[in-house]
Order: sequence, then C-alpha cells, then structure tokens
Amino acid sequence: MEKQTKSGKKTKTLEELETKYFGKRGTTKRERYESQIQVEIIGELIKQLRKDNRLTQTQLAKRLGMDKAYVSRIENNLKTQRLDTILRILKVLKGHLFIRIPNKGGQKEVELI
Repeated sequence: MEKQTKSGKKTKTLEELETKYFGKRGTTKRERYESQIQVEIIGELIKQLRKDNRLTQTQLAKRLGMDKAYVSRIENNLKTQRLDTILRILKVLKGHLFIRIPNKGGQKEVELI
C-alpha cells in the first residue's frame, strides 16, 4: 500500500518491494530470496553472539575443531549450514535456538538448545 510522505513522495512497504522484485509469496524466486535472507540473519546472529562472548573467529574455530575460514564463511553467509553445525556453534557460545512451528491449534515452540 503506497503512502505519501509529508514532502509528497510516494513510499512502498517492504512487502510491496519484495513482491515487485522477487514475486508473490510461494513462487520459486520468492522462496529462494526468503531462504537466503534467513541464512544471512543466522550468520549475522552467530557473529554478534561470538563478539558478545569476546571471542575471535580463530578462538571459536579452535573450540569447535574447525578452521577459522569455515567460521568466517558461516558468519559471512558464504556457506549454508546444517542444523547440527548451528547447534554446535550455539552450544559453544551459550546461545539458544527456538523454533516456532505453526499448526491448526496455534503455534508450537521448541527450544533446541
């Protein structure tokens, strides 16, 4: 829904722009876009949690038994991660992961770590 600012310029919502450039929800192009956004958010959250724990990528990698370059690829969204890898990282960083699953009766929330 377009709105007008005080200066008379028309603005669009994020949803309108996403639909314009990536198609309607449920289309293949839109699903790819939304999946990539989720991966980027996870990488950024892991990076922030690592910094909150005052760890370098090298220190985190050592605690996880992996290369620093691998941690960097995760944080910079160059590598899609399996859930078990994300859980290992969160365990080391003392993070938590909640998953909300909608169903007919509302939502089911599960804490994985």
